[in-house]
Amino acid sequence: MKHESVVRFSVSLPPRLLHELDKMAGEKGYDHRSQAIADMIRDQLVAHQNQGGRAEIVGTITLVYDHHKQHVQETLTDIQHDHHEVIIAAVHVHLDHHNCLEVLIVKGTAGRVKKIADELIAAKGVKHGKLTVTTTGKDLPS
Repeated sequence: MKHESVVRFSVSLPPRLLHELDKMAGEKGYDHRSQAIADMIRDQLVAHQNQGGRAEIVGTITLVYDHHKQHVQETLTDIQHDHHEVIIAAVHVHLDHHNCLEVLIVKGTAGRVKKIADELIAAKGVKHGKLTVTTTGKDLPS
């Protein structure tokens, strides 16, 4: 495994902010604050890249719905079949007698994934939905 060299730079922070950073880094198990800062920068880079509709992203669409609502399962299945090239996997869980959880793993352009997520979340009978996206990792430095 090839190790990339690192660049050192200085950052000026108010003491209280630095204290909170160190506290968070320790609670999350980072050995060094540099690791925590690098992860925060990566997170912001991913968020920034995902704002463009053409960036390729991966993520999950999480849906909670009442399967007793008329046509909800049929509607969700139809939407998923219409976008089978973007929805690459699905997990279905029965939460109780009425409620189901469905988690769809998606991969595609940001604009397309967001449009599909909006369509699924807006489907009648869906109680709650959320799109969570991340990078494919191809263009993100380690």
